[in-house]
Amino acid sequence: MIRLRHIPNVITVLRILLVGPIVWALLEERYQLAIGLFLVAGVSDAVDGFLAKQFDWSSRLGGILDALADKFLLVSTFLALWWLGMFPGWFVFLILVRDVVIVSGGIAYRTRVGIFDPAPTLISKLNTFLQILLAALGVLHLGMMPLPAWVFQLLIWSVVATVLLSGAGYVMEWSRRAANGGRSD
Repeated sequence: MIRLRHIPNVITVLRILLVGPIVWALLEERYQLAIGLFLVAGVSDAVDGFLAKQFDWSSRLGGILDALADKFLLVSTFLALWWLGMFPGWFVFLILVRDVVIVSGGIAYRTRVGIFDPAPTLISKLNTFLQILLAALGVLHLGMMPLPAWVFQLLIWSVVATVLLSGAGYVMEWSRRAANGGRSD
């Protein structure tokens, strides 16, 4: 039975299920549909976050699902936009490598040291925001509103900088904690 406190997690799972239709719409060049679905995903992210915080319905599972939903949506969207020629392959590869390093590091830390709650850093939050903005503008550019190339160049290099800084930050923090036997001091 679903309780009220599970609503944010249900919304997050529905957002994960939107990834397939968004990618399909992009690859089929149904950009207006992709934009609409992307907006629904964005609103659902805000709604589940609001409900979790407002009513204290947050949970460890919810935090994991929310992060996975964001990653699935962004990585899938960037892969589709790369396939459509919107972004260079090296750029999408860099985004993928950062995510693989973070997930692999988290798994290694968990199996070798112990539980680690990786609270997102400010640079990581900025990275996620810039990736969402860039992906959304890429879809808008293809679908209804061509944007100047300099906008994409500026955002691509901003994402590159934050990918490198946030990825290195996670690696350094996890390494420091592992060296201290799992203590955060």
